[in-house]
Amino acid sequence: MSETTFKIGDKAPSFALKAHNGKPFDMVDYFGKQPVVLIFYPGDMTPGCTIQLCNIRDDWSKFEQAGITVFGVNHADADSHGKFATKYNFPFPLLIDTDKKVSKKYGAIKKLFSATVIKRTVAAVGLDGTIKFYRHGMPKDTEILKSINK
Repeated sequence: MSETTFKIGDKAPSFALKAHNGKPFDMVDYFGKQPVVLIFYPGDMTPGCTIQLCNIRDDWSKFEQAGITVFGVNHADADSHGKFATKYNFPFPLLIDTDKKVSKKYGAIKKLFSATVIKRTVAAVGLDGTIKFYRHGMPKDTEILKSINK
């Protein structure tokens, strides 16, 4: 499986998914209107993912002040996402990528033995629809914010 990688300035792939709250999300609706941060994460209620998404929650006012919309993206269903979002009081929606097609478009997939799993990845998309920040792992929120506010 070849891994998709992005360089700063590449056009962000568009996609449409549903959020855990049932609301539709279409990336195209944000191009030219609002920067978006996509947090691809392996699993609801897992230690690393909980830390990463809680960090975003704790810095939420900084994202709001910068006019940035944040979405978590994972393959779990609405029920799992809803329980995770409620338990940790996330102020942002969790998108349902059941077949991992969007995760694959964003290079947030890896092989783990015979399974295909979501690789922890952060992608920030600017107003112009291009990638402003792209990193695997758990980058600091300050790095993400700085990349968009350039």
